[in-house]
Amino acid sequence: MTMNVCMVGYGMMGVWHTEALKGTDAVLHTIVGRNPEGSREFAERYGYRKWSVRLDEALADPEIDIVILATPSDLHEEQAIACLNAGKHTLIEIPIAMSLGGARRVVEAGERSGKIYGLSHPMRFRREREALLSRTRSGEEKIRHIAGRFFIKRLVNIGATGYQRSWTDNILWHHFCHFVDLGMYLFDGAPIRRVQSYLGELHPTTGIPMECIVMVETEADQSLLVHGSYHAEYRFYDKLIVTDKDTYFYDILSGTLKTSEGTVEIEAEQQNCTRVTLDFLDAVRENRPPRASGPSVLPAIQILAQVQDEWDARHGARAIPGRPLPRD
Repeated sequence: MTMNVCMVGYGMMGVWHTEALKGTDAVLHTIVGRNPEGSREFAERYGYRKWSVRLDEALADPEIDIVILATPSDLHEEQAIACLNAGKHTLIEIPIAMSLGGARRVVEAGERSGKIYGLSHPMRFRREREALLSRTRSGEEKIRHIAGRFFIKRLVNIGATGYQRSWTDNILWHHFCHFVDLGMYLFDGAPIRRVQSYLGELHPTTGIPMECIVMVETEADQSLLVHGSYHAEYRFYDKLIVTDKDTYFYDILSGTLKTSEGTVEIEAEQQNCTRVTLDFLDAVRENRPPRASGPSVLPAIQILAQVQDEWDARHGARAIPGRPLPRD
C-alpha cells in the first residue's frame, strides 16, 4: 500500500517525522512551510516531490493520502479540521488543540471523516515502559505516584534546532500536555478526584506564564505531580514512577532508566518519536485507531483546560503570545 505523505512544518518535529518516513515505503510527496526558500530547501534536502507555502493547495491534491502536522500549537485545531474535512488521514503533533472545546471539535471532525487520525504523544511509546504498562493493566503491579520535571531556559524565542522561532511555546498546553497525558494513560481511566495547580503570571519579557505546577489525584489513590519552568539555568527533563513493587526513574537528557536492579540506557527522544510515526502508518494500513487516538487524549486536555480556566478566573481570559483567545 503506497502512501503519499504531506509534511506541514519543517522544524525539529518535521525533520524527525521525515527521517522516520525515509525508512518506510511511504512517499515523501509534499512539504508545506511558511516561506518559499525554506520549503524548497527542505524539499531538496529530504527528497520531497513538491513544496508549497499553502496548506489548502496541498489538501486539494488527490494524490496526498496522509498529512502530518508539525506546526505551532496554536494552529493545530484549525489545520487538523481542514485536513480531516479534506479526507486526509492526519497525524497531529501534541497538543490536539489549546482548549477543550477545540480538542472536541477536532475529534468530531475526525469521527465524521471516517479517516485515521491521531496524536504525536511520544511518552506513550517508550519501549522501556511497555512491560510496566502490561503489568499494571494485568493487576500485577500498581502505580502509586508519577512525578515529572521539565526545566529549561527560554527567555528568548529559540527552539530546539537553535533557530529563531516565528511562534511562541506554551508550558501548560505543550510541555505539560506530555506529562499529564502520560499520567492519564498509565492510570488507565481511573476517575479523577481532584486537580490542583499553579500557573505563573505573564512574564514582562516573554508575555507568557513561565512556571507551572499540576497535581492530580485519582479515586484509586494514585497521584501525578508535574512541575517546571521556562526560566531555569539548568535543564531537567525526567519522570519518576513509583509503584507498589519498584521505582522507575527516566532521565531523558542522560538517556537512562534507573530501577532497584540498576541503571540501563534508554532510546533517544528521536528514536522514540519514530515509533509514533511508524504506529500511525501501521494504523492507516490496518484501518485501526493509532495508539494515541483523538478521544484517548481528551482526559489530559480536560485537566489542562481546568488549569487554564483557573488562571483565567484569576487574571482574566486573554490572548497571549502563542495562544489566541479560544472561541469557546
